[in-house]
Amino acid sequence: QGRLVESGGGSVLAGGSLRLSCAVSDYTSGNSCIAWFRQPPGKGRDGIASILTSDGTTNYDRSVEGRFTISQDSAKNTVFLQMNGLQPEDTALYTCAARRTALQEECIAMVRYPVDPDAMHSWGQGTLVTVSS
Repeated sequence: QGRLVESGGGSVLAGGSLRLSCAVSDYTSGNSCIAWFRQPPGKGRDGIASILTSDGTTNYDRSVEGRFTISQDSAKNTVFLQMNGLQPEDTALYTCAARRTALQEECIAMVRYPVDPDAMHSWGQGTLVTVSS
């Protein structure tokens, strides 16, 4: 079980910031990993940030490290993605996904290697981010 709903997307100018939210329903227990993926127009989907919910350990793809920050508010069952210094190449559909009972090595793998969508127990529908200048 578990539902994920993203919000916070929109259109911004290059250099701007956005904060995405991933609200998780019926999915608050266990050592889970929640990750943000993005899919630019005409390209594949890649993991860019992940967090191990048990202790808050975070992982990033090198393309966003230093600009994006993933965090969680456990009391509100929400994971955030703060995106600063946005550039046109960041334009994409951003989706969050969760895997229950994940090891840290599995959480790392989500931002290092292609992820089988079936390996994630829940997927959100995505929120669109458009960056222009």
